[in-house]
Amino acid sequence: MPYRTLSSEHLITTVETLERRIGERFPGCGLAKVCAELSEIARESSKKVALASQPNMPLRLSIGVVLVLGIMLLFYVGTIIEVKRGSENLFGVLEGIDAAVNTLIVTAAGMYFLTTLEGRWHRERALKDLHELRSIIHVIDMHQLTKDPSRVATVGTPTPSSPQRPMTAFELSRYLDYCSEMLSMAAKIAALYAQGTRDSLIIETSSDLGQITSDISSKIWQKITLVQRQVEVQPPSSYEVAGLSRVNSNVGVSPSPQAAQTPWPKANEGAAVVYRTGLR
Repeated sequence: MPYRTLSSEHLITTVETLERRIGERFPGCGLAKVCAELSEIARESSKKVALASQPNMPLRLSIGVVLVLGIMLLFYVGTIIEVKRGSENLFGVLEGIDAAVNTLIVTAAGMYFLTTLEGRWHRERALKDLHELRSIIHVIDMHQLTKDPSRVATVGTPTPSSPQRPMTAFELSRYLDYCSEMLSMAAKIAALYAQGTRDSLIIETSSDLGQITSDISSKIWQKITLVQRQVEVQPPSSYEVAGLSRVNSNVGVSPSPQAAQTPWPKANEGAAVVYRTGLR
């Protein structure tokens, strides 16, 4: 069913669209380059997952030939063994049983190794790709690390080592939102590997990446919430003087004629005015 599994084609399209959105909003920024790498990883992962879901026929034929030859060798050895009756003692019988058991154990171990060779090969490749995906997740986290929402409303003197933050509140909100979307796309790419296999280690590693991206996104959305709150409490400049005059009139200061003619702000804007005037 198309809506019960992740579609790698739709996932690639979404990541490429996100790459264009970042490039159009922030031309030449490092985050757009990281998203380009994420798009490339999505395309490569789609091909690798599709390849892993198909049987490796040359490897399976080789394993089948080796197993058949091994079984034929065991039958041949069994036919050349001479069974003598009446002359053997108890210790000879026990030694023969021990040798037969050891042979069966070694044969079973060899058969298990050969039959699981293809799965272990796919697991090694998938874990290598997931490790690369883990690295780019931390790269995305580094890009949002210095984006401090308190810088929008805080006035202070920067130091020579202070990070450059030439962003408005809207741009900062969009930048952080793009980082959160990239983390979500990275988690979905990891889910492609878990979707196409029953290997417990791959599924566990993919789930760990999903948890990491969820934790980082939670921190990012805390920053976005702070930015949105600062935008909400910041009133237009026309209300600052009027609001200051209205508040001063309550403490015994006569308002100016212009302020007296200025209509009162709305309820939410009045709260913002009191906040900005420092009389809260």
